[in-house]
Amino acid sequence: MNRRDSLKALGLTTLSAGVLLEACKTDTKKADETAGATEPAADEPGRQAFEIERDKKLNADKFFTEAEMLTITVLGDIIIPKDAKSGSASDAKVPEFIEFIVKDMPEHQVPMRGGLRWLDMQSLNRFGKVFTDSSKDQQIQLIDMIAYPNKAKPGMAQGVAFFNRMRDLTASGFFTSKIGFHDLEYAGNAPNQWKGVPPEILRQYGMENV
Repeated sequence: MNRRDSLKALGLTTLSAGVLLEACKTDTKKADETAGATEPAADEPGRQAFEIERDKKLNADKFFTEAEMLTITVLGDIIIPKDAKSGSASDAKVPEFIEFIVKDMPEHQVPMRGGLRWLDMQSLNRFGKVFTDSSKDQQIQLIDMIAYPNKAKPGMAQGVAFFNRMRDLTASGFFTSKIGFHDLEYAGNAPNQWKGVPPEILRQYGMENV
């Protein structure tokens, strides 16, 4: 079973439910502060003007450094790599999703930044290089130490907590993207094509010649 199948079979409902629920909550305090902005924005029907302005501000701000974003990109593609069926986490813009989420949900900021630094320190101690400068084999070697909580050594607890969060955010970002929907073969709502009453039903009621 590959990593993507593992995520779908074992993790999506538990990994990402909390993130998705929080991300979908209405910010009532912000709504109260902008009570006058009740008209939906013309360019985005169904959304209020204050919601769009808030998202624009979040998108304009930057939290992660370029080096941190590179690490997030590498980690995301280790968690969900490209395969014959669909693209990788970075193809699905997961790093951009994570950048947005940590600004929208600031409780992720300290654990994520701390985890990224922890990863670099572990990589420096073992390989003499930061995580993104290490070889692919070295990266996987380090990730294998924290990717399986039941097998991880006690001293790796911070790394385990960080990787759990990173996997959570990656799965949430991927499986709510267009690529992720396709990967899940999610068709969504579609209109039915009416072809009339089935012939067997018409025969049942003696109406086949009507």
